Amino acid sequence: MNEEQYIKDRVEDQIKWYGTKSAANKRMHLWTKGLIISFSAFIPLISGFLKSGPEYLNYVVGALGMVVAILTGISELMKFQEKWAKYRTTAETLKHEKFLYMTKSGHYHAEKAQFNQFVSRIETYISTENSEWSKIISQEE
Repeated sequence: MNEEQYIKDRVEDQIKWYGTKSAANKRMHLWTKGLIISFSAFIPLISGFLKSGPEYLNYVVGALGMVVAILTGISELMKFQEKWAKYRTTAETLKHEKFLYMTKSGHYHAEKAQFNQFVSRIETYISTENSEWSKIISQEE
């Protein structure tokens, strides 16, 4: 595999994948937290009407409490925030390494086997992230 093909097929592909996964986890984290905050805020508001309001409000308060508990559990179980941060960090690290290599800056400035070092560093970042992801998943179980 040559340099251009590796950058296109491996590095760019991984940057895109991590960016997409980061965005999806960010979206899920913000949605679940936003819903938790909103539903939690309605519980005391509706509770104020329990004595003078219709009886079904008791069920509404109970249902809101249940939804808050479920969303909190899902958010903790799926670890959206942790995944979002990890994926974004990996995507940015890969971009940074690619730019250093492309401009022959940093540790690529005086190296002889620049492409080999670049591949080695990229694969190490990806492998490390995969190990971290495996740890996060095993914590979920």
